[in-house]
Amino acid sequence: MKIKQIEVYQSPIKLKEPFIISLSRHEYAENVIVVIRTNEGLVGFGECCPFKSINGEGMESAFEVGKYLAQHLINKNPLDIATCSTIMDTVIYGNSSIKSAFDIALYDIASQNAQLPLYAFLKGNNHKKIITDYTVSISDADKMASDAQKIVASGFQCIKVKLGGNKEQDIERIQKIREAVGYEIPLRIDANQGWKAEEALDILKALSPFKIQHCEEPIPRWDFMKLPKIKKESPIEIMADESCCDHHDAERLINLNACHQINVKLGKSSGIFKALKIIQLAEAANIKMQVGGFLESRLAFTASAHLALSSNNIIHFDFDSPLMLKEDHVVDGIKYTAKGEIIMPDKIGLGASVGEKYLEGLKKVAVG
Repeated sequence: MKIKQIEVYQSPIKLKEPFIISLSRHEYAENVIVVIRTNEGLVGFGECCPFKSINGEGMESAFEVGKYLAQHLINKNPLDIATCSTIMDTVIYGNSSIKSAFDIALYDIASQNAQLPLYAFLKGNNHKKIITDYTVSISDADKMASDAQKIVASGFQCIKVKLGGNKEQDIERIQKIREAVGYEIPLRIDANQGWKAEEALDILKALSPFKIQHCEEPIPRWDFMKLPKIKKESPIEIMADESCCDHHDAERLINLNACHQINVKLGKSSGIFKALKIIQLAEAANIKMQVGGFLESRLAFTASAHLALSSNNIIHFDFDSPLMLKEDHVVDGIKYTAKGEIIMPDKIGLGASVGEKYLEGLKKVAVG
């Protein structure tokens, strides 16, 4: 089997409300779709959402790099994912987001060829209940409390709260959220590197009474050598996110004993191929994981859901982004219940695609 043609599309989608974290503000999901066609008629779909503030890519730059990757993957064997991954890394360093879109499309083809759902191709099974949290963006405390109330009223069973301000701001935010929703619903927090290392422990200790499940990336990613001390002394479990992109990062953090948990995202790891290496390392160290994402549509999050079924150590799921988009162009793929439970597609391969009519309206490049 050979890759006959690759198409790369820019797919910007307006958000229902601005998505705001300590690093950046977003009004659009600036996504890129990759379609890989083989000489045997199999077609694979992939998608990414480049984040300038996290992986240094934007929709336009990912689109341009996608051209380079496509030119080097034409006529290659799509079933040899290891070689295709090496080729992409040889073509250009980094650019993990756009590489993940190619990777997902390759796994779609490989699992279709094997006549298996992707989760089964990854040696997983569909016996796990996947329930997503829903995220409260950074704002003033009253708005965040109001947003949290709406999330509870909508039926979601867990709330993720974006933080990363000063101690007084973030304590007020969590205090008002707890006053609004009570203490029964689980809360998770994500500072997105927003706290200085010398203040992070003080803030984490102050937030401890509010019954927080875990905290993602409390300090700047480059300051990871200070994470072991924070992990040791924090009353709230620490989850590595931006400091853990690929398996090399995971190995470093595990050896440093720097985190309780790891957040795996396909857009950080360059896709499933390297994400599986992170998972293998985490399992060996008995570290629990979350699978999350950026602002991708249900297309990429369907791939993330398949990945989440591949390991019992993956216990948290941050799959709310597609619900934040004003439009849904995905055919099949994961579905959401009223309580945030994920229903997997009952198809071979990825089980998600994008209609030709939607693709026709997008800026594209075709190679091959």
